Amino acid sequence: MKYTQLGRTGLKVSRLVLGTMNFGPQTDEADSHAIMDAALDAGINFFDTANVYGWAENKGRTEEIIGNWFTAGGPARRDKVVLATKVYGNMAADGDAWPNHDKLSAVNIRRAVDASLKRLQTDYIDLYQFHHIDRLTPFEEIWQAIDVLVQQGKILYAGSSNFPGYKIAQANEAAARRGSYGLVSEQCLYNLYERRAEMEVIPAAQEYGVGVIPWSPLHGGLLGGILKKEVQGGRRASGRAADSIADAGVRARIQSYEDLLDKHGVDPGEAALAWLLTRPGVTGPIVGPRTAGQLESAIRAVELELSEELLTGLDEVFPGPGPSPEAFAW
Repeated sequence: MKYTQLGRTGLKVSRLVLGTMNFGPQTDEADSHAIMDAALDAGINFFDTANVYGWAENKGRTEEIIGNWFTAGGPARRDKVVLATKVYGNMAADGDAWPNHDKLSAVNIRRAVDASLKRLQTDYIDLYQFHHIDRLTPFEEIWQAIDVLVQQGKILYAGSSNFPGYKIAQANEAAARRGSYGLVSEQCLYNLYERRAEMEVIPAAQEYGVGVIPWSPLHGGLLGGILKKEVQGGRRASGRAADSIADAGVRARIQSYEDLLDKHGVDPGEAALAWLLTRPGVTGPIVGPRTAGQLESAIRAVELELSEELLTGLDEVFPGPGPSPEAFAW
């Protein structure tokens, strides 16, 4: 496994991030534990989750599965993991939150972190992430709450998720005025197919020393060899990927993508991950395996070297917006 610094911090994290969103809803606890075992054995030390994972009446279940795994492995296991979770969502099972039981008010941040620590069966969280922007809570209040948690030893760093570039700037300027450390990471939708983050989010992150952690690196399976699997009678597309390939234009682009990678003898899913690892500012993509086999494929991507010819071909199939601000200005 290869490692890098998380943004401007001294924290070393693996170039792949283990996403746990499937733990509980799609992968049972025993298999989830096996995947975490395999990830740690492979050198993946960066695990990502969120308080709402488990969804609906099972919100918090994913954190519980991780907490049980930590407890089963003892203190040494927890010490090897850089643990990231998130706050923002309504944790009421029926979706009807009592006032102040969601978003980023100081009172909810305090409540949410204590609940996550209990479910995770740990006394600290390495990276505490804001799952979405809160348009009503000022950053001064958010950073006051975060500074208290850092002083208490409950969290070490703070990050964002799904923030636009201007909010990354606002957040870190507000932190600087307080003498707070500010955001050290941004978790955003970014992949070969969806490159809009290159317009503002990634430039802002680089300017402020914020590590970029792409989620959905295969765009819901669209970049994982979906058409080839369809022909071979494998797992059929569903959700966003199925909706996308129903469009003839999208289907043609994905076919061109798969044909290009077939020509170079490279697995599509591994290529999509390896491409992200070449992108400026990217710490590492989040992979959310449902099975151990999917994890093995993701790990191979770390060692995959993409030729200049292939990188050029990928840009031709999925052209990015270009450098900012030239992409949208003279």
